[in-house]
Amino acid sequence: MYTGKTERPCCLCGNPATATRIDLPPRAITHMRHADAIAWRDVVGEVSIHFCADDWELVRELVLEMGLNPLSRCNVAYASFDLREDFETRLNVTRDEPDHAPIERRMHRESRIVLATPDAHELRDRVEARIVEFALEDASKASGST
Repeated sequence: MYTGKTERPCCLCGNPATATRIDLPPRAITHMRHADAIAWRDVVGEVSIHFCADDWELVRELVLEMGLNPLSRCNVAYASFDLREDFETRLNVTRDEPDHAPIERRMHRESRIVLATPDAHELRDRVEARIVEFALEDASKASGST
């Protein structure tokens, strides 16, 4: 059985016809609705969320024009991500959690480049970069690191 990433409906309204996908670091899950049940530390790789055309316009305005983070309105049940396999219960062995630091550093670096040169990047890339920044800033505040 494949348990990896799949095309998902709009994370805001559940519409199956999506127009735009953005990728986020695993800790972004903690800022989404209904995230309590998700073991975000077991996520392997990026988290993808999708938006229908109407909601994408709203998200674009919220992020770029108003400077607001839309993640709290996104339903984590509609996010797409890979979870590490749970062999611990079968083998009675505890495995280390995935290290998200490389993903977060890469996504943060790419976001800074996009935000520093907005005219050289697509609108979607600018929105994604700003949401990545929101997620990492919020996660940094929550963990007490700088």
